[in-house]
Amino acid sequence: QVQLVESGGDLVQPGGSLRLSCVGSGFPLDQYAIGWFRQAPGKEREGVSCITGRDGTTWYADSVKGRFTMSRDNGKNTVYLQMNNLKPEDTAVYYCARPRGGTYFPEDPLFFGPWGQGTQVTVSS
Repeated sequence: QVQLVESGGDLVQPGGSLRLSCVGSGFPLDQYAIGWFRQAPGKEREGVSCITGRDGTTWYADSVKGRFTMSRDNGKNTVYLQMNNLKPEDTAVYYCARPRGGTYFPEDPLFFGPWGQGTQVTVSS
């Protein structure tokens, strides 16, 4: 059974940092791209970052470029999202997921799944 479990969310002040983790099971994570998405209250889920399985190429949404860094540890079946200089507008539930098929757009959650419970990130003073 394919499963991805997110953790690491917390309440943090503006300008602070967090590292989110996404642990995969039921499939060889190193052979799949993994995407991070977020959904704020009243908004649609949006792509934040993505990393390929083959060569670790990363993609970032414009809103997080220069602040967020995605990485993977295939030995631990885990991908990470390091988030620095957090802003209140980063407040959301963060999810990780893999593409449903071979073709995907990293910014579009429709191409990804299954979805876990997510982890809450709140940026507030």
